Amino acid sequence: MNGFDAPHIDYAGISPLIALTAGTCVTLLAGLARGRAARAVVLACALATLAAAAGLSAWQFGESKSLVEGALRSDDLSLSLSFVFYAAAALALLLALGERGHERTGLADYAGLLLASVTGMVVLASSTNLVTLFVGLELLSIPLYVMCALDLQRRSSLEAGLKYLVIGSVGSATLLYGLAFVYGATGSTDFTGIAAAASGLTDDVLLLTGVALVIAGLAFKASVAPFHQWTPDVYEGAPTAVTGFMAVATKAAAFGVMLRLFDVALITEAQTWGPLLAALALITIVVGNVGAIGQSSLKRLLAYSSIAQAGYMLAGVLVSTRLGVQATVFYLIAYTVMNLGAFAVIVARERETGLGDDISSLYGLGADRPLLAWPMTIAMLALAGLPGTAGFFGKLYLIDAAVDNGTATAIEDNILTRARELRIAAINTE
Repeated sequence: MNGFDAPHIDYAGISPLIALTAGTCVTLLAGLARGRAARAVVLACALATLAAAAGLSAWQFGESKSLVEGALRSDDLSLSLSFVFYAAAALALLLALGERGHERTGLADYAGLLLASVTGMVVLASSTNLVTLFVGLELLSIPLYVMCALDLQRRSSLEAGLKYLVIGSVGSATLLYGLAFVYGATGSTDFTGIAAAASGLTDDVLLLTGVALVIAGLAFKASVAPFHQWTPDVYEGAPTAVTGFMAVATKAAAFGVMLRLFDVALITEAQTWGPLLAALALITIVVGNVGAIGQSSLKRLLAYSSIAQAGYMLAGVLVSTRLGVQATVFYLIAYTVMNLGAFAVIVARERETGLGDDISSLYGLGADRPLLAWPMTIAMLALAGLPGTAGFFGKLYLIDAAVDNGTATAIEDNILTRARELRIAAINTE
């Protein structure tokens, strides 16, 4: 071949992405079907796509290999987060079946956008290159901009879509600018190449500026304070099924790439970004817990809760060890179950009471619908971090990782202790 070797493509490694891409196309084409069975066909195609991607991911679990000339990496971290994306998307599909907004837009459009966003999340969580990082982020975000505004009959939904588009574009531009600075300082887009080059740079202004901008850009996506202002408004305005998906999957993807970026590419600059992330964690926990206290909207309440949870997860990013990564992933999985359970109850009460997502829709829930009251109670207690719940063990795991790495300084101890107190206080006001 003219002296050049053809690049080796590991089709088995990228098979989940192939399944998601093909399934997205098939699901959109299934939307052309007419008749009573049309919605069932679309739903079956979308769920089959997620099941196929999950099966192909499970088949490779335990392996660690580079894909697409080192631009992506398939390992336990990316595969574990992929299951979070698949589960969140499957529940978002089921919760959306009764949404009135799909009467005009169609379920196929919603399902196709959802699968496209999941594809971007898988790319983002697997990225080991600045180019694929940004491609995955945009593939994740653009479908979500549309999904937030799918309920054309509600002005708040259109407003949420517009706000998310504007703020998301600012966050993406900030991130891209930071990535350009990092590339300019190191001369590499590969994470390992960046780490090797950065080890020889001491107090390089270009690199430090790039790191700061990258943190700001990713903080927008992860709802880290003070870059969280869009979160309550967008969560409240978007269709509830979309809100539940965003609260779980988007945050998991953002923290997945943060774990890989900071613990691989920028590990030599840990002394610089470590104190900054610690300060952001403290601010995020306080803002999230205090902001939740006065909310009467359940979706806004859970939005502030997701902000506070982002602060806890930053503690795992700070711990640059395998234990820190495991603790963060465990907490993300527990957070997924807690949040999806809460949003499922909110969807049910929205359709039963006509009160929307107002907190008054939960009044008398234990007497009227005990099967809904139990999941909501457990989810709230777990989000509060009460002993015996997954939220408590997740926070304990994060603290253990911090102590094991020797980073549990006085300020970090104060962050985690005070956060738990604020969380309990916030949940008790309900």
